[in-house]
Amino acid sequence: MPTADPNASFADAVSAELPYLRRYARALAGSQPSGDAYAAATLEAILADPDGIDRSLPVRVALFRVFHAIWQSSGAPSDGKETGLRAAAQKHLAKLTPNSREVLLLSTIEDFTSAEIAQIVGVDPSEATALLSTAYTEMEDAISGKVMIIEDEAIIAMDLESLVADAGHKVVGVARTRQAAVELGARERPDLILADIQLADNSSGIDAASDLLDALGDRPVIFITAFPERLLTGERAEPTFLITKPYSEAQVRAAVSQAMFFASTTPLKV
Repeated sequence: MPTADPNASFADAVSAELPYLRRYARALAGSQPSGDAYAAATLEAILADPDGIDRSLPVRVALFRVFHAIWQSSGAPSDGKETGLRAAAQKHLAKLTPNSREVLLLSTIEDFTSAEIAQIVGVDPSEATALLSTAYTEMEDAISGKVMIIEDEAIIAMDLESLVADAGHKVVGVARTRQAAVELGARERPDLILADIQLADNSSGIDAASDLLDALGDRPVIFITAFPERLLTGERAEPTFLITKPYSEAQVRAAVSQAMFFASTTPLKV
């Protein structure tokens, strides 16, 4: 029998993790273009120097570690030209403890353990745990606002309301359909939209969010879906902030706090 090519197997394993690296990079950078640029730079670095990725580590940990080496070497993801809310976001970010936001997202959005985060970011596991606690405090104290929820399942909607309120934000209402979302948004003008993908009348939460952004202007949107890989193909416009069902309390808190730092989300047409 022919021997399997270990390099091909490793490449396949890296490819399988790329959608999740893009998700993380977008949340960290605050936009799809910026996050995708960092993810692409990571892949280019690996292709240019295959020995630069530590194959003694799990593939996912090794991939994110290369990403962080690039992220940290580039400095803050800002060219200093932001205005309005994005400028305010960068001021907030500059005040955060170094690595705390990265640790928060690695833990809550990507489900890495403290030991894995330590390997990715380059700190001790105990420091990773301390940074996670610091991140929650700093980010939730930094900014709060009005949140609108688009969710057709009553129990999930109630759970999200509770989690968002406990994080210090005001829930202005819950919509179950695309039309109800548009009407609620026009009345309440939320600062952030938290939307399920599939709604009660078979309409799309993505379309509802696009309608709202058209009417209200740019503001952060967090999408929730049981099938994130369907939205993370790299073949179309994709969400900056994406939570996978079933979600955890920590994921919702982290995503809402993180999204409040940024004011621009590209509407999706799928």
